[in-house]
Amino acid sequence: MSNATLADKRPSTLRAASLPKWFSWAVAAGSIALGLGISAVAGLESSIQWALIAGVIFVLATFVITSSVEGRRQAKDRVATSLVGVAFLLAVIPLASLVYETVKRGVKVLDGYFLSHSMGVVATSEPGGGIYHAILGTLEQVGLATAISVPIGVLTAIYLVEYGRGNLAKAVTFFVDVMTGIPSIVAGLFVLSTWILILGMGPSGFAGAMALTILMLPVVVRSTEEMLKLVPNELREASLALGVPKWRTILKVVLPTAIGGITTGVMLAVARIAGETAPVLLLVWGSNFINANPFSDPQASLPMYIYLQFQQSGGSGAAYDRAWAASLTLIAFIMILNLAARGIARWKAPKSGR
Repeated sequence: MSNATLADKRPSTLRAASLPKWFSWAVAAGSIALGLGISAVAGLESSIQWALIAGVIFVLATFVITSSVEGRRQAKDRVATSLVGVAFLLAVIPLASLVYETVKRGVKVLDGYFLSHSMGVVATSEPGGGIYHAILGTLEQVGLATAISVPIGVLTAIYLVEYGRGNLAKAVTFFVDVMTGIPSIVAGLFVLSTWILILGMGPSGFAGAMALTILMLPVVVRSTEEMLKLVPNELREASLALGVPKWRTILKVVLPTAIGGITTGVMLAVARIAGETAPVLLLVWGSNFINANPFSDPQASLPMYIYLQFQQSGGSGAAYDRAWAASLTLIAFIMILNLAARGIARWKAPKSGR
């Protein structure tokens, strides 16, 4: 038997040492235990402090152990992965804590009666009452803002992507970027000074909807613009090559292709304005009674209801519980909007061929 044959049958020694798959979980468990131990010895009571200590220990232990077994190059890769995981947990823990606290406190009074009645003549310190008038006001104000901003925003995005080539398009893009960062209180003050003070109109749900439109419009324009840019130019060229006019190409080819992303962007914009409080405080004022007419007289909304109930509660009592229940309702409302956006986006997504 030749030396080459014997060399082929020997076990390969070129494979580097590697850590087992459960290594990260073991280091994480040990880091948590050490973090809790250090916190107990040092007398730290905050869960945030021991979590940060455990995260630092996890990253350092991962680097030291991996360097000694797999080498510094692989250790750097594992440290980068560990930092991503720690950052993810640091972002998720406050969110999960917020949702848990809201659900725990909100379910105390959240029932059918609470959702189907208004405050009416219920005093702040008394139990009872509900948020029907606030839900109605929020739906009408957000609905009006959506009805105004979506057509304007989508048409503006179509102009910027399909037609805009000159200074006007650059100016529109610049002002859309500026509007994206406008604080909500500034939008409320603008509508207050023009609609109420100059034109003499009273507070109403429509006034609040106009301020919400200012906040929603740039989000719709920017998200729609990005979705239209993702549509392949080959689809436009194929339609135009068949003699189809450009406006019909946009209507029948471009928009149906991007409708899923456009819908998602609109829903995110709706979720962004649904929790705004400052414009509503300035322009809608609020009411404890049901007002189904958004064009006349003050009207309630969920964000303002939460603010007023918490302000009047002093941190306890029936009003405090109602504020948490309304917060849970608002979170559920936004979650339903996001789920609806995902469903519509999946339903309207272009079907890939086999």
